[in-house]
Amino acid sequence: MKRKLLIICGTALSMAVLVISVTGCDTFGGGSAPDISQSISSQQDVGIWVEGVGKVSVAPDVAIINMGVQTQTGSVSAAQSQAAQSMSAILSAIKAKGVAEDDIATSNYNISSVYSSDNGKQTLEGYCVTSSMTVKVRDVDKVSDVINAAANAGGNNFRMDSITFSLNHPEQHYESAREAAVKDASERANRLAKLDNVKRGKLIYINEIITCNSHTSEVEIIVNVQAVYAIG
Repeated sequence: MKRKLLIICGTALSMAVLVISVTGCDTFGGGSAPDISQSISSQQDVGIWVEGVGKVSVAPDVAIINMGVQTQTGSVSAAQSQAAQSMSAILSAIKAKGVAEDDIATSNYNISSVYSSDNGKQTLEGYCVTSSMTVKVRDVDKVSDVINAAANAGGNNFRMDSITFSLNHPEQHYESAREAAVKDASERANRLAKLDNVKRGKLIYINEIITCNSHTSEVEIIVNVQAVYAIG
């Protein structure tokens, strides 16, 4: 019995998987934590070494959606034409929902061949065109409306790869988290000094790393500081 396998383009006939990513802002402070012992080698035998953490939770004010279209036909030109028509309809639909032209950017465009396999022999069946774009929605309350409008306009050709909730200007909230982290480090140093019956001296080294954890309901800004205080 002959078995014939048709290799389908990408996920054209499957349901798209929605991924909510965990991001929100960049990492600052030089990436991974530096080696403090090298930074203050002259005082490596003296000092109170502590870490402090400060956190601030803020509601996200922007969503980044990766969406687009995928078409499959017998010729490249037909697949491109269908993809272009669907993408044009989606663009018109999301702009009507308030998405600005400057908040839309093409992220991927790909043309691939589609083959069937019959007892090891491959036969060209057609071509697949995938066109994707990144859409920034500045009003998170309108995210569902934008997605629904795009899906209705794109029909069966529509696909959505991911959505990320974040902050448009996360740096506006760094200072509050930073102050909390420094205060936490100072209090830890004071407790250690009291336990050892010594006096905490001046701050001789400090480093910070800023990260964000993003969810649909909030973005958590986290500042970690490493600090060294002199003794006496």
